[in-house]
Amino acid sequence: MEHTEFTIEGRNAVIEAFRSGRTIDKLFVQDGCQDGPIQTIKREASKYGSLIKYVSKERLDQMSETGRHQGVIAYAAAYAYAEVEDILKLARDKGEPPFIFLLDNIEDPHNLGAIIRTANLAGAHGVIIPKNRAVGLTATVAKASAGAINYTPVAKVTNLGQTIEELKKEGLWFVCADMDGICMYDLDLKGAIGLVIGSEGNGVGRLVKEKCDFVAAIPMKGDIDSLNASVAAGVLAYEIVRQRQ
Repeated sequence: MEHTEFTIEGRNAVIEAFRSGRTIDKLFVQDGCQDGPIQTIKREASKYGSLIKYVSKERLDQMSETGRHQGVIAYAAAYAYAEVEDILKLARDKGEPPFIFLLDNIEDPHNLGAIIRTANLAGAHGVIIPKNRAVGLTATVAKASAGAINYTPVAKVTNLGQTIEELKKEGLWFVCADMDGICMYDLDLKGAIGLVIGSEGNGVGRLVKEKCDFVAAIPMKGDIDSLNASVAAGVLAYEIVRQRQ
């Protein structure tokens, strides 16, 4: 796996990064730029499902490390992504029913890193994140994972709901975390399972939530109504671990 976070600046450099197969998480393009090279970059970004954000020249100037961005800056993944099939194969190789984390709307790199760390320690076979509205595998994520990113495969998919449907055909069922659900201690969480976690701000998106078989609530006795996303992931994951023993 690659171990450096890359910021790529300049039109030719970004085009070559795409063509070399490097994973580009986010592409920042200057508002109003419509010339040939920019159109080529946008086509490459669309082909690979990279997130495009249009920003002002002043914003690009602030982001630029070289001062020569030519209207485009790309953020490349610090680590290589796996495929969903790689995660399923890991479960098969271990002779275990699949246990997968699926993350919706997790944009904080510290949260993502902490969740990858929890997934590894809980024996999950991998983590799936969406391409949009989510942080990628940056160096900050890697650091927060305390090295777990080297052992736990992370796949990036275009549509989380569609991925859930495809995994159901592989025998998985899905539980998402939401305070309006059934107490997690009253649910059977054994077998091939996908644990769906959303951000503490927005929770799991409606369309993804509708794909889940069960909604689990974590009992809470305090004065506020939600846990940090990585903490909620840890609490639910270890109830799954307990039941899988």
